[in-house]
Amino acid sequence: MTIRNLERVIPSIPASDGAGVKLRRSLGASQLARHDPFLMLDEFFSDNPDDYLAGFPAHPHRGFETVTYMLDGHMQHKDNHGNTGDLGPGDVQWMSAARGIIHSEMPQQSEGRMRGFQLWLNLPGKEMMKPAAYRDIASSEIPLVSFEGVNVRVIAGTLGQTAGPIHGGSTDPQYFDVHLAPNAVFEAELPAAHNAFLYVYEGEGLVGEERKPLAKGAAGLLSDGDSVRFEAGATGARLLVLAGKPLREPVVQYGPFVMNTREEIEQAIDDYQSGALSRDEIGRIKIAQNPR
Repeated sequence: MTIRNLERVIPSIPASDGAGVKLRRSLGASQLARHDPFLMLDEFFSDNPDDYLAGFPAHPHRGFETVTYMLDGHMQHKDNHGNTGDLGPGDVQWMSAARGIIHSEMPQQSEGRMRGFQLWLNLPGKEMMKPAAYRDIASSEIPLVSFEGVNVRVIAGTLGQTAGPIHGGSTDPQYFDVHLAPNAVFEAELPAAHNAFLYVYEGEGLVGEERKPLAKGAAGLLSDGDSVRFEAGATGARLLVLAGKPLREPVVQYGPFVMNTREEIEQAIDDYQSGALSRDEIGRIKIAQNPR
């Protein structure tokens, strides 16, 4: 196996989104901070309700997928087709916005901790105008793989012989939440054709055979290879391991719209402003229960 090494570090920076929710953004902080097919990664974490209570009122998306992973707290999703989904600790929502959806993500608590992540994952141009689809994945549906000093939640893809609830698709995403005891080592195969990165959200550790350090709150883009190695520090570590097949297509983004061309972006804006995005002018958006 060829172990991937740490090639670039993207520190997360303070940001706000929605109606003022405070968060930290690593991938997506600028147009140069992407890692095909990954567009953005936000971490939200606060014990102060003032930081999250305003939530994310109704807003549109087109052209990509959003993956919301809750660690603590409760969030409710509602969309313009009357669908409602509740996310609690450990739950995931995998949504393919595709040709368009208008939804809200609002806290269902007035106090306590709110913590989790939202990942934006690009779609190939041929799938950007397919019907929207989503799947709510309960924490109990996510398998746990354990070995010496390491516990891994397999959200998407395959770890050894264990498959997560999401697998396949154009980008064939791998999404693991890895918990390591002090000085424990996580090693796993990743598809050689995929781009991969790590995001450490607790502790710190050393990446690859070169043992380069990666600190809390930073995304580490990995070199080519077919496996990953992370050694936790003296206090242990928790991190996300993400990999996906690159699309190698043009990316044009304007806020919540991601397409291949400027003309497609202009059409998305027109569809939203005219109301066509949520009406039959572009075809009734049928929400499927499994995006893959």
